[in-house]
Amino acid sequence: MNSRGPILLARYLALAWFGLIIYGSLHPFSGWRNTGVSPIAFLDGGWPRYWTVFDLAANVAVYLPLGFFLTLALRALPWRFTALIFATIIAGAVSFGLETVQTWLPSRVPSNLDLACNTAGGLLGAIWAQWVGPRVFARIAELDKLLIAPIPHAELGLTLLGLWLLVPISPETLLFGAGDLRQMLGLVGAVPFAAESFAAIEASITALNVLAVGLILRMLCARLLAAYLIVPLFLLLGLVVRTLAAAILIDPGEALAWFTPGAQMGLLIGGTLLAVTLILPATPRLMLAALALMAGTVLVNLAPPNPYSNAALATWRQGHFLNFNGLTRLVATLWPFLTLPFLLLTTRRP
Repeated sequence: MNSRGPILLARYLALAWFGLIIYGSLHPFSGWRNTGVSPIAFLDGGWPRYWTVFDLAANVAVYLPLGFFLTLALRALPWRFTALIFATIIAGAVSFGLETVQTWLPSRVPSNLDLACNTAGGLLGAIWAQWVGPRVFARIAELDKLLIAPIPHAELGLTLLGLWLLVPISPETLLFGAGDLRQMLGLVGAVPFAAESFAAIEASITALNVLAVGLILRMLCARLLAAYLIVPLFLLLGLVVRTLAAAILIDPGEALAWFTPGAQMGLLIGGTLLAVTLILPATPRLMLAALALMAGTVLVNLAPPNPYSNAALATWRQGHFLNFNGLTRLVATLWPFLTLPFLLLTTRRP
């Protein structure tokens, strides 16, 4: 990461969050139709008939990171408050555009209250970034010198690893499994379900993804000793996310339902391979990470459907997180295909 690293990282994060907001606001992207209503009629629609405090808080919270990242990304602009003002305007414009587009989605209801809450969230995030921005940049610069390896596009790698933490949330995926294109393409599993072989498939998917993610994180670590601490902690964070997601979104009694014999074996095999391969030179590690990522993606697309995952997904769909479900599924589907180009970019000289 170079001297512009903090700004580049903020720009990547702002772009990623912008994409997540678009998908979450327009999901499921189906049923488009012309209702005959003006796309800006919601502006003078009065107070919405149905609303909850949770909805208002969620609308503020979703746009708060966007305002925060945008303010940091625009920090190089002249005058002290230029970044704050532009970040707030952009957040409000994004919200206005999405609320307007929702006019053609029968499953979504554009609202002036949503627009106000979203813009307020962007403003709060911008104020937060304006307040803590100098300290954030100073801390990132310190961590850069201490922990981040001087490789091309390190900021993109950190952003991709941040997005990866959304992968364990999706209940229909096997542990750490990513890249499943079957639902998007309307395909079915090539391998029929059999209890005897399913555990081996699950273990292989888990082990390959543990190896791939761990080696990608190792690429970003400047020191081997730091990698032996950071890599296990990051993977442990992924397991914590999986556990909390199951407890909150499905049922507290299902918090550790993912800890199956196949997942246990995959974590053991993947962790063992990772401990050995972390010491390899950079080029073999890069090749091994790419191979593990591709092999894990192929195996995910061949694996039979998991009965537990389907039942958990059905339970989730009955709750208030349908759009979040679609969002996490999209990230889980696209993550390997976004990460492979990054691995290729790291082979180029700065």
